[in-house]
Amino acid sequence: MAMLRKPGFITGLFATILAICSGCVGVPDGLRPVEDFDLKRYLGTWYEIARLDHSFEKGLTRVKAEYTMREDGGIKVVNTGYDPEKKAWKEATGKGYFTAGPGIGRLKISFFGPFYGAYNILILDKEYSYAVVCGPSRNYLWILARKPTMDEVLKASLVDKARQMGFDTNKLIFVEQ
Repeated sequence: MAMLRKPGFITGLFATILAICSGCVGVPDGLRPVEDFDLKRYLGTWYEIARLDHSFEKGLTRVKAEYTMREDGGIKVVNTGYDPEKKAWKEATGKGYFTAGPGIGRLKISFFGPFYGAYNILILDKEYSYAVVCGPSRNYLWILARKPTMDEVLKASLVDKARQMGFDTNKLIFVEQ
């Protein structure tokens, strides 16, 4: 498994809106990020279970993100995904910071210098084993888990909750892990 670094490559969970605009770090109307958020518990590996597809992730499988602390108090983000067509791994490294205080699951993530995209955690179980995350609009959605697979009943429940929040869940891509 050779890991390839591509300078212009954006994958995964955090570069949501950067492909369309810069500086968009808002929350979709009517939605609220989780409260009582504990970043230390959120750190580690998360696997992409489902997503609304975008050009920067198109065709990727085995997508995951690794979060670690940065010395400046932010988080380091390393997104990886496998491109089966090119038979190559792709990786993007970024940084993230809270936008609404450390107890709110709302961050901004950058893969390109001063340009940030929204990372809003809408659903997070108390064990920090699954999450539903969106960007600044309902065009960006990810269902994440600590394991590469998710119980089908739980997955269906999270998809239904996302649908009730106004996301077009008919367009979800279920990621091969």
